[in-house]
Amino acid sequence: MGLFDNIQNAAASAANAVTNAGMQNKTVVFQEMPETLEQMKALPEASMKNPLDVAALTVAALCVYPFNKDESIKMLNYLKGPQPLTPYEISFIADRFRDSDYIPRSYMNGATPQNNYTPQRPYSVTVFELAHSRDNINEGYITINVNSSGADNPRQIRLRNKPSTGEWFLWEQFILVGIRIPDAANPWA
Repeated sequence: MGLFDNIQNAAASAANAVTNAGMQNKTVVFQEMPETLEQMKALPEASMKNPLDVAALTVAALCVYPFNKDESIKMLNYLKGPQPLTPYEISFIADRFRDSDYIPRSYMNGATPQNNYTPQRPYSVTVFELAHSRDNINEGYITINVNSSGADNPRQIRLRNKPSTGEWFLWEQFILVGIRIPDAANPWA
């Protein structure tokens, strides 16, 4: 038995326990990023039945903001369902994009500080649950996580279920927060 075999065996057991606990992850692939609400609605993920899909669409909608603010807000309002964005939330989003446009791209697979947060094609985002993602599932909430290549810890997107339809809607997002700047803008890179 090797020096680290016990550690590897323990890690494998922990990974199996996580899988068996029902936690999910999913990579949503976009052959082309949706640029309009109508394009988003045409995607199979827009059925709003899977919270992982709704979280991935949230990232996509925020990626549109630097190019078309109005369309991005329409997309986010669709994802919010019966409770559209408040003026405060719209102002917060605008403020987050005042100095940079790369934060939402950092959640796309292949985007790194070294390549100016340029995602690889086909575009994709991986979303996942953690151990406490379903702590409030009985109240109708789930927290989905997504990694940014510019941050050390996953960020969260909280969704709310509408029991009468079984749909999941964006409740709040915590992904428009500071990350490492792209190397092209970093004088110390």
